[in-house]
Amino acid sequence: MDGRQTILRLMLFIATVLILLMTVPENVFAQEGTSETATIPDGPLKLSDLVQAGGPVGIVILGLSIAMVALIVEHTLSIRRSTMLPDGLDERVQHLIRENHLREAQICARDNDSFLGRVLDAGLEEAGIGYTQVEKAMEDSVASQSARLMRKIEYLSVIGTIAPMLGLLGTVWGMIQAFMEFETKANPQVAELAPGIYRALITTLLGLGVAVPALAGFAIFRNRIDGLVDDGVQMADRVFSELRRAAVARKRAGRRMQSERSAPVNDVASVENPTNAGGIPAISETEEMP
Repeated sequence: MDGRQTILRLMLFIATVLILLMTVPENVFAQEGTSETATIPDGPLKLSDLVQAGGPVGIVILGLSIAMVALIVEHTLSIRRSTMLPDGLDERVQHLIRENHLREAQICARDNDSFLGRVLDAGLEEAGIGYTQVEKAMEDSVASQSARLMRKIEYLSVIGTIAPMLGLLGTVWGMIQAFMEFETKANPQVAELAPGIYRALITTLLGLGVAVPALAGFAIFRNRIDGLVDDGVQMADRVFSELRRAAVARKRAGRRMQSERSAPVNDVASVENPTNAGGIPAISETEEMP
């Protein structure tokens, strides 16, 4: 529940920022309309200059950057060892299983809303049937949660793919506008193209500036998920090691009992049907020879 509340707060923050940014395009368009001879600003570029030069496409890319930061913060808080694999949970559940308190072990795992807790809960649901069913239930839970976590971080990959495409779109549109202005003038100078080209290239810069950290964050969180899932599977196997040993012991005992039961039957059959070394039934001394 805490993770969902965090996501809702971040989404509300993003929506608020986007609503505030909706007022920026009017100022941008006003500056573009009143300044036919726009010049490149002196000194280093500021973020406000980039946003104004980027126009509507730059505003959209800025919104994606805010969403990217919000997702990275949320994933950093939720996809970590202390959240997915709480300390001491495996030892508590294993102790309860060793004491044959399966119901208490399931309650302990279910009360802990984490990756490991859900895997253990799924296995304990089938503990009364057999270890094979326990193993299958845990495998299904691991696959389901891994897919859910991968879908969760997939938004960073989407942002990393869309942002440079939007930047390229803004650049192409800016270049078209720049050359259209250049065409309408009687004696155009090449230097007059510089402001238009400069504004057009800003969106590509903004798009790449968002795509690089988004794709890097996606790769980092994907590797972190793979590592934590592997560790969680190993911890779950250790928790149910007592059940696995008990299942193997019962199977061996069953085979031993079955072999002991079949042994007397074979002895009786050999007594009733004695054979000589060649496999031919032997003739008793009391039988008359023909």
